[in-house]
Amino acid sequence: ALNFRWTFSFCTLRWGLTKGVANGGMAQFQEMMRQQLESSMHDELEKLLDTTTGAEREVSKKDFEGFKNLFHRFLQVKGPSVEWIKIQRPPEDSIQPYDKIAARGLPDNVANSLNKLVVVKLNGGLGTSMGCKGPKSLISVRNENTFLDLTVQQIEHLNKTYNTDVPLVLMNSFNTDEDTKKILQKYTHHRVKIHTFNQSRYPRVNKESLLPVSTNLSMNGQNAEGWYPPGHGDIYASFYNSGLLDQLIEQGKEYIFVSNIDNLGATVDLHILHHLVSQPNGKRCEFVMEVTDKTRADVKGGTLIQYEGKLRLLEIAQVPKTHVDEFKSVSKFKIFNTNNLWISLPAIKRLQEQNAMDMEIIVNPKTLDGGQNVIQLETAVGAAIKCFDNALGINVPRSRFLPVKTTSDLLLVMSNLYSLEAGSLTMSPKREFPTTPHVKLGSSFTKVQEYLIRFESIPDMLELDHLTVSGDVTFGKNVSLKGTVIIIANHGDRIDIPAGSMLENKIVSGNLRILDH
Repeated sequence: ALNFRWTFSFCTLRWGLTKGVANGGMAQFQEMMRQQLESSMHDELEKLLDTTTGAEREVSKKDFEGFKNLFHRFLQVKGPSVEWIKIQRPPEDSIQPYDKIAARGLPDNVANSLNKLVVVKLNGGLGTSMGCKGPKSLISVRNENTFLDLTVQQIEHLNKTYNTDVPLVLMNSFNTDEDTKKILQKYTHHRVKIHTFNQSRYPRVNKESLLPVSTNLSMNGQNAEGWYPPGHGDIYASFYNSGLLDQLIEQGKEYIFVSNIDNLGATVDLHILHHLVSQPNGKRCEFVMEVTDKTRADVKGGTLIQYEGKLRLLEIAQVPKTHVDEFKSVSKFKIFNTNNLWISLPAIKRLQEQNAMDMEIIVNPKTLDGGQNVIQLETAVGAAIKCFDNALGINVPRSRFLPVKTTSDLLLVMSNLYSLEAGSLTMSPKREFPTTPHVKLGSSFTKVQEYLIRFESIPDMLELDHLTVSGDVTFGKNVSLKGTVIIIANHGDRIDIPAGSMLENKIVSGNLRILDH
């Protein structure tokens, strides 16, 4: 019965599978253990499927096929997924400057290109990191508009301007699907067709036994903690399995523009689209990754490399520890992935049918509320770049990367640094510098509700370079911040910045003295 499989440690297994031992007996033992673990996983997944019937069982069965494939590859992994010595700089023509793409101009009939496009937004995330319940896409970010409102406005503006039919597709997760669908009713009369599909639901795996922690397929009570959406790399299989991919191809759609719904800079770019659809058939570019220049804030972002003759995404998780500092170097790796991607629909269909979509596995360790250590097996959408023909990087302006991950980011997009028109944010022409200020709000501002209470109105930030705020601080109406401003309320202190204040190159300390910086 091999009962020892239940206590065989994850660490021992991974050591055994990755050590590459020359001893034949040890290698045989490792292979036996791998097969046993895989067989045990298959048995447990079948038991989980037996806890439900009907449509839910069929959906879960399809999800589990994808998970089994991921788990099989996870057990096979031997060492790092890249050999550092094989990494090369991408060839000059494989990463094009945006200016060169834009210099070609636009065709007379932009509508022909737009009618081949589908906009896909990754909508699986919750707003928990910002203290909000429900889908992150439903957080208000500007003039009471949510991320989803702004997205719909952008696409509706395109469709009205060019008399086109660009649809919006949302990839939801089991966390966001129900709430998102309720909200979609309010867009019924907008000129945008909205489709949704769900990414897979995979079982979290006990770090020690390498078996699922859930005992049934329900999402109730403690059992809900046993499931996770497996990263945005799941888009290819889920899109294909949903039937929506085939449906859109039949409608004459050729490309999807994929981006995170919280990246407010990720709008449809007509120049990139024209570049894609104007290529001759034999040399069609099947995958474009928008990259942008690294700053010190982006040192952990994935970058493009040439590896074994293919353009490939290199993430920090794949970098050997001895080379992490080198990876973070802005001088060696000058660009990073914005996760704005343009991908050929027929190519996705081809690769799915050939089972040729190969993405590196991200092992994401988590600790459940009860203290149990689990792992999640995930993949990233950009990692598939190496599977597509004639893949290309385009070095775009920083303005196309405007993610809102924290309330510090939220302060920037709510401020007068940006103008809002037809759902798109653009840097105010009154801002003298093309870069955004560096903003660091302390833990008192982490949750959106607390953050909103601390600002009677959003300060004037047009001439701001750097803002650090720590502790119990509030801002009155019509405050103006310029240059470098640092406000630190010590423990037990509170600092109220009076209405109408103008702080320029100032440090405001806990004893309320204002000092020249």
